[in-house]
Amino acid sequence: MAEAERIIGTPDTPDAAGDGRERPDADQERAPERPRSRRRIAVLFAVAAFAYLLDLVSKMIVVAKLEHNEPIEIIGDWLRFAAIRNAGAAFGFGEAFTVIFTVIAAAVIVVIARLARKLYSLPWAIALGLLLGGALGNLTDRIFRSPGVFKGAVVDFIAPKHFAVFNLADSAIVCGGILIVILSFRGLDPDGTVHKD
Repeated sequence: MAEAERIIGTPDTPDAAGDGRERPDADQERAPERPRSRRRIAVLFAVAAFAYLLDLVSKMIVVAKLEHNEPIEIIGDWLRFAAIRNAGAAFGFGEAFTVIFTVIAAAVIVVIARLARKLYSLPWAIALGLLLGGALGNLTDRIFRSPGVFKGAVVDFIAPKHFAVFNLADSAIVCGGILIVILSFRGLDPDGTVHKD
């Protein structure tokens, strides 16, 4: 038994030779963790940048080409593009609380940025990237569009029949939120660990 322990060693403890150093293979196992985390962070910010730019470009086109013009029918009257300005939250809710929604969006961005340091899960990186990109997209409208800083109206244009008008940032936020719910139900944590209750 003693001979086996000397050969195999014990995790996170000096080996049986008594030289006071951790086993080299323990260092090798921990070494890839930081690059792996960096890759997940890169995925998060790449997804966020893609969602943000897609939303930004779509809104610029809508404001330039569609605002003050007739809606464009995409699938009959079931799906149209119709430019509106929304002072509320996603899908037009809570128009009297523009400043509060702006603060919430900024807080979400800060929380995601802090959580990114502990991120080791690719699905979580994608989900948080969608949330971050969507939050940044609508926050940009809140800050830079009329009627003023932190009170700006968000540009919405996707208008399904019998549903609220929304934009690509709203879609990214919803998709990211749904993915987070699925990951949570499956027991996958942002740090890559899996737990079953």
